[in-house]
Order: sequence, then C-alpha cells, then structure tokens
Amino acid sequence: MADAASRAEEQVARVRDDPAARYALAREFYRLAGGPRRHYGHAELSFMRWSLARGVLAPETADPPGSPWWRAVNERLLRDKAEAQLLATGAAGTPGARSVEFWLDFIRTPEPGRWYRAHNASIVAGYLRHEELAAAELQVERFMMNVALLRVLFTHAMLARPRLALGPLAVFGPLMADPRHRAVQMYLDLGRSFPPGYPVTTPVEDTVLDEHALARVLDYGVIAPRLSGLYAFSAASLEQPRLPALLDDGVPAYAWPHADRRIWYVGNTGRHLRAIARLTGVRLRWDPSPRTPARRGPRRFT
Repeated sequence: MADAASRAEEQVARVRDDPAARYALAREFYRLAGGPRRHYGHAELSFMRWSLARGVLAPETADPPGSPWWRAVNERLLRDKAEAQLLATGAAGTPGARSVEFWLDFIRTPEPGRWYRAHNASIVAGYLRHEELAAAELQVERFMMNVALLRVLFTHAMLARPRLALGPLAVFGPLMADPRHRAVQMYLDLGRSFPPGYPVTTPVEDTVLDEHALARVLDYGVIAPRLSGLYAFSAASLEQPRLPALLDDGVPAYAWPHADRRIWYVGNTGRHLRAIARLTGVRLRWDPSPRTPARRGPRRFT
C-alpha cells in the first residue's frame, strides 16, 4: 500500500486541472473532520475563492491559462494538509516536511496558534520552493504575492505576538486574528485591494494607487514599518531561516529586484498613515529618493 505522501500526491494530482475540485478538497479538510476543526479555514477558503474568481488556479491549457506560481503554492498547501490527514488516520509513513508535522499538530490539538503555524509554514514553503516561477510573472503580480505574504505573516503575529503587530493596541490582536472568526478574512482579503482578473494589465504604480483606502492604511501605516520584526518572528516560528532574506532592507523583495524597490514607496504617503503608525507604536519609514506619481481619482475593484 502506498504511504501517506504518495497518496496525498495522488489526491492533489486528481484535482490539479479542476479548480472547483481543488476548492472542494481544501474545504473537505475542515468540514468532514467535525469537532473543533470545522470552525477553522474561513480565511483560507475565502482567499481560495478569490483565487478561483481571478482564474489563477485554472489549468495551463485554459484560455486564458492560470498562473503556474499560484497553482504551485496552492498545491503545496493542499498536499501538506492531505498528507497530515492521512497520517492522522493511520496511513503508513512519516511526515515528509516540517509543515506536514505542523498540520499533524493542529489536527491533534485544533488551536488558533497551531493553525497559523501550519498554514503559514505550507505557504512559506511554497514561496521558497517556487521562486523561479514567481520571477516569470508580471511585476504587478509579484507585487501582489509580496502583499499576500506580509499580510498572512502579520495576521499570525496579531495572534501570537500582538505587541509586535499592534504595539499599544496589542490587547485587540488575538481577538481580531482568531481564525475561527470570519472577521479574519478582512486582513487576508486581497479582493478589496487589487484587480479581479488574471493577468493584471495595468501598471503596478496605478494598481498600488488604486488600492482601497483601508487596505492602504493596513499595508503602509501598520504593517510596513514593522516588516523586519514580523519576518524574523515568522522565521523562528515556522523554522524557515531563509524568510528574512525575502526583505531588502525592510522592503518586500520576494522575486523583486533591488532596482525596483522604489515602487514600494508609491503608496507610502499621507499624514493619516503617519498618524496610524504612531498610534500602533512605530514611525513610518520614508525614502526621500523616489517621487510618488501624481494621484488619480480612486477606483475601487469590486
């Protein structure tokens, strides 16, 4: 009989070119287990619905084709969960990755911190494994990849290290980031921040300036000034020492050349962002060299 890792790979292979079946497999992990585990997965499934709507999980043979990178990272998450579930129910074998061990830990003791550690370990492992695929994507897509990563790391920190994430407002962190509550989707939902289709054809500067006002406050006023601490915390928690290397002197740098770092300061403007940063106990970092493009009227993606 095949071991858990082989069987998990077979499960993922069966749904690889069927986006709806991918979603069903992700949902099954939470719904069929019953007990406390059924209350988790709101944010993960919400993000996956956004991915399905964009078309990034579509087969490579579709017209237009899906994204090789988003498909690969999603598969890592699906495979880790499937392998852990098989091991937990008696399948032969041992965990093939630390992320699978984290999922086993969550299955045995469903708890918010364990869910974040397992979920984020799978996501980060996917990011690190597929940097070459990321580099082949358009610049605006790579910008979105970085935003998705920093938000999921920040949300974990709100629960596990709330003072790091929110400073004097730390008391609110664990409640706002509890993955058993649907409110956590607010922090991980990129649908309010970026265009709905794939590939995105607008220039990255325009896409940044069109980001929803509340999302800009979160990304630039709260998260951006503390990225180094967030990535260091996540590297230790997830046992991924390479994670801090995805920053370039405090600026997101996953599949992102140093020459393009100025783009990360495009949205870093406005007194209200400085006020929000001070409210959460940090100073907003400014780069005096780049010039911010003229602001157009806001456009919201719905």
